[in-house]
Amino acid sequence: MTVSHSQLALGAFLMQTGHHIAGWRHPAAQADAGSNFAHYVSLARQAEDAKFDAIFISDSVGVRNRNLPSLSRTARADQFEPLTLLSALAAVTERIGLIATASTSFNEPYNVARKFASLDQISGGRAGWNLVTSSGDGEAENFNLDQHIDHAQRYERAAEFHQVVTGLWDSWEDDAFVRDKDSGLYFHPEKLHVLNHKGKHFSVRGPLNVSRSPQGQPVIVQAGASEAGRDLAARTADVVFVAHQTFDEAHGFYADIKHRAAAYGRAPEAIRIMPGIFPVVAPTRAEAEEKFQYLQELIPTVVGVALLSQMVSFDLSPYPVDGPLPELPPTNGARSRQQLMVDLARREGLTIRQTYLRIAGARGHLQVVGTPADIADLMESWFRNGGADGFNIMSWAHPAGLTDFIALVLPELRRRGLFRTEYAGRTLREHLGLQRPAHPAAAG
Repeated sequence: MTVSHSQLALGAFLMQTGHHIAGWRHPAAQADAGSNFAHYVSLARQAEDAKFDAIFISDSVGVRNRNLPSLSRTARADQFEPLTLLSALAAVTERIGLIATASTSFNEPYNVARKFASLDQISGGRAGWNLVTSSGDGEAENFNLDQHIDHAQRYERAAEFHQVVTGLWDSWEDDAFVRDKDSGLYFHPEKLHVLNHKGKHFSVRGPLNVSRSPQGQPVIVQAGASEAGRDLAARTADVVFVAHQTFDEAHGFYADIKHRAAAYGRAPEAIRIMPGIFPVVAPTRAEAEEKFQYLQELIPTVVGVALLSQMVSFDLSPYPVDGPLPELPPTNGARSRQQLMVDLARREGLTIRQTYLRIAGARGHLQVVGTPADIADLMESWFRNGGADGFNIMSWAHPAGLTDFIALVLPELRRRGLFRTEYAGRTLREHLGLQRPAHPAAAG
């Protein structure tokens, strides 16, 4: 079963206490969210009751920055390992998709394939893998490296990593396991396919010791927006999670990814592009602005500067906070995110302080402060005019921000016919309107 692409796809991006860098200090935030499983259960059930396509959990295999004066004033130091968390959440939800980040830089393909195949079986076909390459030296230092792998090599490795994982997911045909007690046949041997992959970065025999996914393969999400990231997404992704500040940026990216996908023999509708959106909503614009300003005033300068430094992969602490962003050297980190920050600061003539205030909630994603109609207008415009197939909702604090969006914005989207009132299927692919991939053997 598939659903129409005439409606938005919506993901709930559940980052610990919420996405605003100082949101944990708000009275409505769950300050211990990073270590509170009951908190995540409540959020997942809330999103499922609202009929979201999926919940999305990001990851970092290390503390997100080593600036202790900043880190000690944020809620970014503790978090659950996402596959462990989503496996537990699979047992207390029934329909909502479960997307987790796993890096190709610091994992082996067999382990990733096995874990996501297991999550998909446990959840009845609701798993999604957010394929990332990682970008921080702090992560690399936890895996026997002094600095991160070169940017080009990371993406080359990621492409082969994806090839191995998806190959392992096809180890078994859909009807391989008969488990016939009378005949004594557990599975058809001819329906088992050994991968025998030997490439530049990986040598993996296979097969995977988990049966084929209820949805054919788990959904693959990709988040890179650099040239290498776009190419990888066009070849491999079912969903692209991306950050844009303006409709023109979003429209150009949307058209580029769909065009590249066609060049790889993929139908444009085979990829759903879902930018992040950071909504602060209230019944009136004045109330929304007041709510947002309250959050902004909670940001210590040291936290804001450290956040922007992390985004641009360059230490800005020696520079005047009320001066301009300096010229930045090329980074081996997240290049698309660095360029996004530079473009924003240059385009609007922002100081370092003004720039970190602009990204303190959304980290470069779309930020909207206003009424339910204001937010629905923007989402509808991007959706109808080739800027997005859906959005990942980045709540300013949890649970309050997600509750606000569900109570105020969803009714307006539904009034316009833009979002479902009930699930049409049971798997994540069905929610997103994506075809179930046939096994290569069945396709000849």
